[in-house]
Amino acid sequence: MTLPDTLMPSCFAAFGDTQTISPDQTNAAFNRLKSLEGVWQRAGQPEHGHRIEFRLTAGGSVLVEEWTYEGRPHSLTLYHRDGDTLLATHYCPQGNQPRLAMAPDESGVSFTFRDATDLDLETEQFQHDLSLELTENGQLIRSEVYLDGDNEHHPSKLLLERAV
Repeated sequence: MTLPDTLMPSCFAAFGDTQTISPDQTNAAFNRLKSLEGVWQRAGQPEHGHRIEFRLTAGGSVLVEEWTYEGRPHSLTLYHRDGDTLLATHYCPQGNQPRLAMAPDESGVSFTFRDATDLDLETEQFQHDLSLELTENGQLIRSEVYLDGDNEHHPSKLLLERAV
């Protein structure tokens, strides 16, 4: 499902028309994502039951990001190439599957909404933007924005560290 222009924030609606990403940028971004392999937890909260595991599959061509809470599966995002770009397909607990395409980002790897499957705009929020930034001290800042049917933005940010 592609959103009508009324639900596309103006800062993202023109992305496909005005920005290009080179194959070198795509390769560099995917290599940065691959460096996330391992298990991550909320920074400074090792007792928290939330974990995010990054692992490679499909001969190293797909990075899986799996969220668990107290050992139970929560959600899944798959990162993979699509020609000269990267896609992130998010499998949300709400049952929708937004696909996000890589967007230009100087400090990390970012994605913005491309389309979705099984999305009910009347009742569900959906992931519209996603950004992953590895800091100099090895922490991961994971930011995302969910959008709802009223075009309301619901941002969140997690500071993560590798689990020991």
